[in-house]
Amino acid sequence: MDLSKLIEKKADAAKYMVKEITYIIQNCGTRAPGTEGEKKACEYMADVLRNDCGCDRVQVESFKEHPGSFLGWIYFTVTMMLAAIVLYFFFPLCSAVLIVLGLTLMVLQFGLYKKAVDAFFPEMTGHNVTAFKSCKGEIKRRIIFNGHPDASWEWPVNYHLGGTAFHLHAIIAVVGAIYYLIISIIQMIVKGIGFDVLNKGWLFVLGLVGLIFVPFLATLYYMWNKKRIVDGANDNLSGCYMGIALLKALKDEGIEFENTELGVVLTGSEEAGLRGAMAWSEAHKGEFDDVPTFIYSYDTIHDPKYLMVNYRDLNATVKADKDVSDLFMECAEELGVQCTKGMVPPLGGATDNAAFAKFGGMRSTGITGLNHSLENYYHTRRDTYDNMNEQGLADCYAVTVKVLEKFDQGAKQ
Repeated sequence: MDLSKLIEKKADAAKYMVKEITYIIQNCGTRAPGTEGEKKACEYMADVLRNDCGCDRVQVESFKEHPGSFLGWIYFTVTMMLAAIVLYFFFPLCSAVLIVLGLTLMVLQFGLYKKAVDAFFPEMTGHNVTAFKSCKGEIKRRIIFNGHPDASWEWPVNYHLGGTAFHLHAIIAVVGAIYYLIISIIQMIVKGIGFDVLNKGWLFVLGLVGLIFVPFLATLYYMWNKKRIVDGANDNLSGCYMGIALLKALKDEGIEFENTELGVVLTGSEEAGLRGAMAWSEAHKGEFDDVPTFIYSYDTIHDPKYLMVNYRDLNATVKADKDVSDLFMECAEELGVQCTKGMVPPLGGATDNAAFAKFGGMRSTGITGLNHSLENYYHTRRDTYDNMNEQGLADCYAVTVKVLEKFDQGAKQ
C-alpha cells in the first residue's frame, strides 16, 4: 500500500506527538516505575489508541515488580567495596570475597538486568498497554511499535557534570575495586591470609595508595536521586508516540490494511530494568508465532543526526533481529534520512527490544535517537516537552511509515 501521503505530513505528525506528550507531562504527574503516574499515562494512551487510532483490542495489563532494585544494587555493592578496603589491611581473603560478590551483583543487576537483589526492595505494580488494529482480511503478518511510558530518577552527575564525567566516575570506581582485588590476591600469595599487612611496608603502601578511589566509590551512593523524577519527554514518551501517531494518521486518512495487523505495545518500568517488557514477553510468549511478526522498539527519539538502529542491545550483550533492523536501515536510505548502524554499548543500558529478543524470543530491534555517550538531558530535569526535536521525530516517523509500507508488501519476511 502506498503511504507516501503520510510521509509528506511527517511535520504534522511530529507536532501532534509534542502536543500529546506535553499533555501527559502536565496532567499525569511524575511517572516513576510502578507509580500511579505511570498507570495514568498508560490509561490515557490506551484511550487514545482506542478512540483516536481505531484499535479494536486495547488492554491495560498489570505486573508485579521491585523498581528500587535496579539502582539499589549500588547500596550493596558500594558498602561491600568500602568494607573490603578496610579489611584489606587485616584480612585480605575477606576483602577479595566482598569485592567479587559486589562486582557480581553489579554485573547481574545493572549489566544483565537480572533480578539479583529484587527481593530486598518493596513490591509495586507496573502497567503495560497492549493495543491492536485488525486488518480487513486474513492476518498474514503483524507489526508492533513499542515505547515505554515511565520516566527515570535523575542522575545528578550527568546533570551537573555531563555524560563523560558520569561514565568516568563509574569506571574509576570499578577500577578501584579491581585494584584492591588484585592487591588482596597478591598479599595472600606473598604472605598468606594472616593479619600482618600493617607490618609489610610495600603491601601497606599499595593499600594506602588505593585510598584515592574511596571518594569515587562513596559518591556512587548518590548516582541517582530517588526524590526527583524527570519529565521523560524524550525518554521515552517520544517512543510511545511513534506508533500512536502512525496509527492515528492511518485512521485520519481512512487507510486500512488487507492482511497486516498493526499493534502498539507500551511496556512500563523500562527504567527499572526492562521489567514491563519482561512481564509482557512472559505473558504473551508464543502468542504471535502464527504469522511473521516484527517489533520496533523506540527509545529517546531526539536528535536527527543520531538516529540509529541498534543491532546489539543490553550493554551490547543481546543481538537484535537482522532482518527487522535491515528493513529500517533500507527505508531510511530510500528516504534520504540519516541513520546509522550501531549498538547500545557497555554502560549504555538497553531498550525494551532486549527483553523481547532475549526473554520473548521475538523478532525485534531497538531504534534510538540520541548520543549513547549521554546527552545533558538524559535522565535529568532537562528532559522536558520544550526540549524536544521535531525534526528528529519527523524523520523517525517518516522512516517508520516507509517500514510499514514495505512490510505490508512482504519485505524481509
